Order: sequence, then structure tokens, then C-alpha cells
Amino acid sequence: MDYKNIFQRFCNLNVMIIGDVMIDSYQWGKVERISPEAPVPICSVNKIENRMGGAGNVALNIKALGANPILCSIVGEDSNGQTFLQLMQEENMTRENIIKSKFRPTTIKTRIIGNNAQMLRVDNENTEYLNAEEESILIDRVLSIMEKEEINVIIFQDYDKGVITKNLIKKVIEKAKEIPTCVDPKHRNFSLYREVTLFKPNLKELKEGLKIEFSTPSLDNLSDAALLLHSKQRIEKIFITLSEYGVFFADYSKAKADIKHLPANVRKIADVSGAGDTVISVASLCLALQLPNEEIAKISNLAGGLVCEYVGVVPIEKDRLYRELLAI
Repeated sequence: MDYKNIFQRFCNLNVMIIGDVMIDSYQWGKVERISPEAPVPICSVNKIENRMGGAGNVALNIKALGANPILCSIVGEDSNGQTFLQLMQEENMTRENIIKSKFRPTTIKTRIIGNNAQMLRVDNENTEYLNAEEESILIDRVLSIMEKEEINVIIFQDYDKGVITKNLIKKVIEKAKEIPTCVDPKHRNFSLYREVTLFKPNLKELKEGLKIEFSTPSLDNLSDAALLLHSKQRIEKIFITLSEYGVFFADYSKAKADIKHLPANVRKIADVSGAGDTVISVASLCLALQLPNEEIAKISNLAGGLVCEYVGVVPIEKDRLYRELLAI
């Protein structure tokens, strides 16, 4: 496989990302004593860092791989919303498709990290669905972009924060037609994604979404689950991430299903946060280039493992991913 050519072709792609954006905030510090007020550690913070999270991290991954991210979402009319827009500006990303809401705060996840280990996460968010007015504005904006610009692939990055609604899903999929649609789902909207091109749940999301249970994943029980999902929602390609068990990929676009299971790449895991964002980003670009299923799974699986070596949510490093692919 000519990975150099593939990575160069990434730069020609326009990727629409629709979903929940958030700020991933990190407070780094040292823990040297226990509080006299309660049996909890005291973290003396010496650095605070804000990063683009959720669908924002997908946009960062897309940009890091050389493609053009078109991020469509909603933030609050608050200081955190301004911070998110500032982070986008620093990354030279267009902010014109980020809508400001009067009715909901900007989601922020604050992680307290003491001695390089995460101690606590505090979430400030509103997970109710968008009201009718904001839903209409977002749908109109997305459909307008699809009419005016060449979009090579669409990503729904769903974090269950309410930005992605049933009507938004329906309208975009209807409009997409020949544009590949990829989904990183969560539980609430799981069954609403019908007839999409690629669907990427993790094992927990798959079990919850289908209301099934099994212990250790195997080719047989994963194949049965994927077939059930395909029969219910008419999804062409199902890509299941399995943590230490690797990834599973099933393609039902032809008479005989193409089913593959790839083992995990052995890594020194520091933090799994954001790995799913990286996997869906890489898979979507590979899908847009119409790469073989095995290559989509292989490259995405490797990329997801690489970002787990870092503390906190980070985008993939394109050059390192390329070197690692050549070394396999």
C-alpha cells in the first residue's frame, strides 16, 4: 500500500463535522499531602490548559492529517464559548459555523491531574436537546454548506450533549446522498442513525444500543451483533472498537459480507481519552479515499493506539502515524 500517496491525498479532502463541542480543561499539579478537612489529596495546581474537545477534537485530528475540517456546532454565549472560539482561531479554523446559544452553557470538562495521574473530572454541561429555534438554525447552516461546498465525507460526532437531534440526523442523511456519512455514536441517538455509510461504536455502546450482553468479544458474537445492527438500521460498514481486543470491521455492501478482526497494537497506555475521536477521524478520511476495508481498520486502529500514549486528549501526529505504518 502506497501510504505516502494516501497521506498526500488526505490534503485534498473537505470534511464536515457535526456534533457536540466542548472544552477539555486540564489543571496540572502536585500532590504532596492529604487534606485535614477530609481524607482526600490536595492538588497544588501549577498549570491550567484548555483544549478543543468532543467534535472539536475530531476537527483537530482532521486538520492534523492535512484535510480541511468544517466544524458545525453550538456553544454558549459565555466565557467558555469565547474560549472555544479563541482555540479555533489559534488553530486557523473557520468559526463561522459555530452558533452561539442563549439557552445553554458551553460544555466544559475539567480534569484535575496530580503527579501525572487523573484524580477527578468535573463536568459543567446541559444535555437537553436543542430547542426548535436553534435546531432549525443549525440544520439550515449545515444544509447550506452541503449545497455550496464540495464535501467529501460527513462525520456525526455524538457525545449525547443535545446538539445532534433526530431531525438533524434525518435531514443530513437525506441530503447527503452520494456523500459518505460516518458516525461515532452514543446511547441516546444510537438507533436513529439509519442507512449511514460507517458506524463506529465501541463495545459498551454496541451492547447498550442493541440491548445485548456477552462477556469476552469473539468473532462469532461480534459478527452476530454487527449483523443485527445492520438488519435494524441498514448500515453499510460497522466498525467496532474493542480496546485491548483490537477492532472489528464488517461491510455489508456486497452479497457476501466482508468481516475482519484486527488485534490491538501493543502500547504503553497513558490515557484512552480521545482515542475514539482519532479513530473516527482517520476512518472517515480513509473511507473518503475509498480504501479497502482492511486498510481503513488497520490505519485507524494504529492511530487510536498512538494517541493513548499521551496524557489528556490530543490529536494524532501525522508523521508518526506514517512512520509506524511503514514499520508494520
